[in-house]
Amino acid sequence: MTAPLVAVRDLTVDFAGDFTGGAQASRAVDGVSLDVAPGEALGIVGESGSGKSVTWLAALGLLPTKARVTGSVRLDGRELVGAARSDLEQVRGKCIAMIFQDPSSCLNPVHRIGRQLTEALGLHRGLTGRAAEAQALRLLDQVGIADARRRLMDYPHLLSGGLNQRVMIAMALAGEPDLLVADEPTTALDATIQAQILALLGSIRRDTGMALILISHDLGVVAENVDRVAVMYAGRLVEEAPGADLFGAARHPYTQGLLAALPALTGPRRRLAAIPGTVPEPGKVPAGCRFSPRCPVAETKCATVPPPSRIVGFRHAAACHRRLEPGASAWIQRQAAE
Repeated sequence: MTAPLVAVRDLTVDFAGDFTGGAQASRAVDGVSLDVAPGEALGIVGESGSGKSVTWLAALGLLPTKARVTGSVRLDGRELVGAARSDLEQVRGKCIAMIFQDPSSCLNPVHRIGRQLTEALGLHRGLTGRAAEAQALRLLDQVGIADARRRLMDYPHLLSGGLNQRVMIAMALAGEPDLLVADEPTTALDATIQAQILALLGSIRRDTGMALILISHDLGVVAENVDRVAVMYAGRLVEEAPGADLFGAARHPYTQGLLAALPALTGPRRRLAAIPGTVPEPGKVPAGCRFSPRCPVAETKCATVPPPSRIVGFRHAAACHRRLEPGASAWIQRQAAE
């Protein structure tokens, strides 16, 4: 097997006012382990508050000082957790780039697009002057922005949300990264622009060979754009499988519940099955399975004993005490009973 590009092992993130015992820590990520292979597209899904974004912000050392990060994140053998700021600055942008949810909050409103792009090119590739401008034009062309030379002189507020997101992608590509982390890159966009952005990310990945992590709560977006899917809930990884296997034969009750909530495109019409309740706040999670209060098939021990992750198929793992069967029958039966 190919050695992983990024290997995450037992990653834990705690937030607190202090870690001297005076304040109880809130655990946002709890023992997450996963690999990303070179050129692979990995989707990370789950409801808001599941720890999807925090996992990768922690990996890149982008969390505030009140966060305590333990575990290991290795990039081509280099340890990132606890690394010096100067070492992390060599990784950010050049090796791992990140696209954030809201481009309007990431682009500087008082600087032109051209200045922000050339600044990224100077930082990551040492380009200045005409060379940087030429490369900025090439990047805007690559992400499908028409009349690129004129757009270099525009301010972010003069561009639509879709164009600003394309600019953010161009800035992320400025360092020619090995891995691009796209954190909800289409949240604020309409369906047509969303499809264009996702198609753009796919074509760039095929052209450059970079790996992609797509963080989203939208299962439809993930299903069409990744090779493998990791499902997170309340800071833990609950299921991991190749995309076709997970969407065709999900095993964990939480994943089955997410899929049962999607409308069917074929077959008889039925009411959508909703998962009751909400994701627990960090620091207020159950002692056992964190999904047990919302699970339709929870057993007594689920409330007190954390379930181990076990293999349930080819490259398919899930963390549940029950004998796991594919499908979403428990959710459909519950909905029918109601």
